[in-house]
Amino acid sequence: MTDINELYQQAIDLLRQLIAIPSFSREEDKTADLLEQYLKSKGIVTHRKKNNIWAWNKYFDPAKPTILLNSHHDTVKPNTGYTRDPFDAKIEDGKLYGLGSNDAGGCLVSLIHTFLYFYDRQNLKYNFCLATTAEEEISGVNGLELIIPDLGKLDFGIVGEPTQMQLAIAEKGLMVLDCVAHGKSGHAAREEGVNAIYKAIEDIDWFRTYRFPVESELFGPVKMSVTIINAGSQHNVVPASCAFTVDVRVTDAYRNEEVLGIIHQHVQSDVTPRSIRLKPSKIEKNHPIVQAGLALGRTTYGSPTTSDQSLLDIQSLKVGPGDSARSHTADEFVYLDEIREGIDLYIQMLEKIV
Repeated sequence: MTDINELYQQAIDLLRQLIAIPSFSREEDKTADLLEQYLKSKGIVTHRKKNNIWAWNKYFDPAKPTILLNSHHDTVKPNTGYTRDPFDAKIEDGKLYGLGSNDAGGCLVSLIHTFLYFYDRQNLKYNFCLATTAEEEISGVNGLELIIPDLGKLDFGIVGEPTQMQLAIAEKGLMVLDCVAHGKSGHAAREEGVNAIYKAIEDIDWFRTYRFPVESELFGPVKMSVTIINAGSQHNVVPASCAFTVDVRVTDAYRNEEVLGIIHQHVQSDVTPRSIRLKPSKIEKNHPIVQAGLALGRTTYGSPTTSDQSLLDIQSLKVGPGDSARSHTADEFVYLDEIREGIDLYIQMLEKIV
């Protein structure tokens, strides 16, 4: 077991090294190398698939349930508003600057050092599985989803994303639907054809006005927004097809498949989901890890943003140092005190249950 102050210093040092290495989604091999080497330097046996690194606690017992500790090491690309070098991990006025410092570097290094705190402890009630993963920012198939079969049976998970260490006990899922309304081509000057735009309008109006019968306690109704529409080739031709796109934010009241089924029942258009893999997630408020957080003065809420939680079929809690409002912003930073608090609160929450 290591002193919290020592863990904090190690976490800051590791985060500065991570920031200095570009790790855009699908290009995270160098940060994966660093994380692999870092854990090995601590005497930990690591496993790797593509740019995902994972490990279990020293006294892993297959008879015990396992807690997943997960966060990601990929970043978005820096936006044009940056006034600083995004890879220069400078510390000024209690802030550590750099791309990925807040999303989700602070969470990642805090969870890594929480794992190190418990790593060689014997007689725990739970095992720990640490997974530092890739492609979260693009919901890629070669991130957490790729290694879930390798992680074995998991009881529940903590997903590190910047939440100001408040407890995101639910997260919306996402489906993007490509829809096509079909008509029949004809000359606009005569009573010919069936206008696909008019057929699409009927379905679009349904998407605009329909309310699903079950509403989430945390999020309210499922939200559907038509965001793109395309039809027609010239002014005097009745269009035979009209394509439109729908953004669907699914609450914890439904599974994606259920929402898709209801949509198919109500619209005429062909509806094709790009994916149904980004699922809504939820952890019960009476779950021991949530209760542990509440006992430490944390509050619960529902998160509107998606994360790697959407790929898990287990209950998971999204919680971490940093502020979601700073994610993807120019001159991104995380407060040093947030990382100290993150490690401390992660450990305190887990101490109450392990």
